[in-house]
Amino acid sequence: MKRNFFLALLFISIFILMTSCKKQTPSSETKQSTKQMVDLTVWGADEDKELLQEIIVSFKNHYADKANFNIVYQSQSESHCKDSLLGDLENAADVFAFADDQVAALAAAGVLDPIKNQTDIRNSNLAAAADAASVNGKLYAYPLTADNGYFLYYNKAYFSENDIQSFNRMIEIASTQNLKVTMDWSSAWYVYSFFGNTGLKIGLNEDGITNYCNWNSTDNPIKGVDVAQAMLSIASSSGFANMTDEQFLSGVKDGSVIAGISGVWNSVAIEEAWGENTGAAKLPTYTCAGQEIQMASFSGCKLIGVNAYSKNSEWAAKLAEWITNEKNQTLRFVMRGQGPSNIKAANSSEVQSSLAITALIAQSEYSQLQRVGGKFWDPVSEFAVNMSHGNPNNEAIQVQLDRLVKDVTSR
Repeated sequence: MKRNFFLALLFISIFILMTSCKKQTPSSETKQSTKQMVDLTVWGADEDKELLQEIIVSFKNHYADKANFNIVYQSQSESHCKDSLLGDLENAADVFAFADDQVAALAAAGVLDPIKNQTDIRNSNLAAAADAASVNGKLYAYPLTADNGYFLYYNKAYFSENDIQSFNRMIEIASTQNLKVTMDWSSAWYVYSFFGNTGLKIGLNEDGITNYCNWNSTDNPIKGVDVAQAMLSIASSSGFANMTDEQFLSGVKDGSVIAGISGVWNSVAIEEAWGENTGAAKLPTYTCAGQEIQMASFSGCKLIGVNAYSKNSEWAAKLAEWITNEKNQTLRFVMRGQGPSNIKAANSSEVQSSLAITALIAQSEYSQLQRVGGKFWDPVSEFAVNMSHGNPNNEAIQVQLDRLVKDVTSR
């Protein structure tokens, strides 16, 4: 009797113990179901698709034990990101790449909130890049690159070091070879090159929205019509072609283009096409009013922003920081040739030995941080494209410049 009672008591104890252990040890299926499902949309440049998809995969793997992710990449122009965001803010991307000149407008519109870890991000990046991502001293975005400028690419098989000092000389050489030197005059961003070091001015008023501009000046030592006449002279040469960035790169690949003005984003493709003949340098001078004027440039940075309306804002911020960390900025340089804003990445021997980055640094002496309002772009583009066609309607240059300034400075 005692033996049976003991066995029964032992059986009950074992049953209770097993039941307790089962309750205290959740199955892997239960663990899986408790992880948060995070949906994010990422906007980036079309040419960054492969890079960003690789970075997204590494992010998902790094945080795999924290959440389940559905991250969708969509191509979106960095230069037009602001307009796309404001067009449908609540359905726009959670994380997006954009040019730094849009940061003030996006912050004012409530698209961007100040980022939380200000000190860490500022200390990790070049001061100029952090400033470009700031509004009134507060960081509103994550610095991504410090290379949003342009310079000269040239094929060493056709030009000497002396030749590349003059844009007009390069065009003359190209014309004798039935080849092309190119520049994009449909983009006001590049057209600034002709006006920037002449004493003629363009910039933002104190309201941060409207522009001031005197490119139509008739009393400056270099007048607006002088610059226009210089552009017409360049356009008249068979050695020059007004080409978009995409057309320039196609010409490099098929051999019809032997020099052009572009940025670091094309460095990998150009070096693949020209190999050891690849050259890169600061912008040359151009002939204007009997003088050699050093061509100017806009400079800036690419940034990563987090949509303040994101339903998963904390994870969006983690992804933005992941995209812009040292490792992934280094990867961006390797895959896309873009210059890092991260201090450690920028100081690496690989980056410091880059032809494109060296040329960009040389051009920085003649560059200005891009700070112009939205009314700048279309009037300047319209004017420059007409110059590239040789002013076919023979409209007075001063009339065109007066109209350009009126439109650029309009409210």
